[in-house]
Amino acid sequence: MIKSAKYILSLSILLLCSIAYGQHTNFNSQTNWSLNKKEIMFGIGGTQFLGDLGGRDQIGKGYSLADLDWPSTGIGGMLGYRYRFHPYWATTTSFNIGLLRGDDALTKEIIRNSRNLHFRSIIIELAQRLEVIVLANEKVGNRYNLSRHSKKMKNKNTQLYLFGGIGVSYFNPKARYNDDWVALRPLKTEGQGLPGGAKKNLPVTLTIPLGIGYRWGISKMWRMGIEATYTMTFSDYIDDVHDVYYDRNLLAAQVGPEAAYLSNPSVQNSTWFGAGQQRGDKDEDDAYFYLNLTFIRNVTYKDYAKQRKMNRWKGRYKF
Repeated sequence: MIKSAKYILSLSILLLCSIAYGQHTNFNSQTNWSLNKKEIMFGIGGTQFLGDLGGRDQIGKGYSLADLDWPSTGIGGMLGYRYRFHPYWATTTSFNIGLLRGDDALTKEIIRNSRNLHFRSIIIELAQRLEVIVLANEKVGNRYNLSRHSKKMKNKNTQLYLFGGIGVSYFNPKARYNDDWVALRPLKTEGQGLPGGAKKNLPVTLTIPLGIGYRWGISKMWRMGIEATYTMTFSDYIDDVHDVYYDRNLLAAQVGPEAAYLSNPSVQNSTWFGAGQQRGDKDEDDAYFYLNLTFIRNVTYKDYAKQRKMNRWKGRYKF
């Protein structure tokens, strides 16, 4: 696992959660925040893979954000439902889909470049997260025109929030072979399930998404925002690279020539990459990062406005 990163991020979330309780002056009455209890979210943005393949022009650094590989940026999107149950707290169910990529040929670091492995994979994730709102400016103004003579005040609706949660992801790494993209898991590139090879791996993993977001109102019903999410996983096979090289001749005989080639396509310094030598870092699980531009549709406002109108009508005829 990415132990150090997990401890740091977890402690940061706990610290900022405690800070949130000291921000009373930044929140308004329940009338204001409850106008946005239920929301539908849409997002689109970029993805980055943090694992064994690709990376910066240096030796990898524990799958940290310092190892981002900009040429391998993919595209992703999300759909979510958010329920805000407290001025400080909300929960979001999100469905995320994106393309992850990594390519040793894009780095100038000699060992990675010589290894010459690459992959791409669709990642599909379902996650449930808890959000803590650390700063907010939410003012309704004359949203319901309750008084014709009251001074008009602009609506304000901005939030800065942190989130963490748990999810499950599906992945299917592929690589190019004879101009086609071939699924790598059936090829057993590290001898999965073969004599002396690695254990079989699953195409799913639990995930821990952690992130930060900022959103601002653009109308009574819509907000825009930006979210950055770092997702830790419990798998080291998203890029199909985990431990050591398996014997190419045995792979060719038992699986096929495409398995032999894609297990070890090294282009130079090939003596570094023989059977039993290190292919990946088995002590670190994979991670990925995505940055989304979000659009948020309020689905609470109409119900709330209708209730306010009914309450006003009833109040006029009390004796």
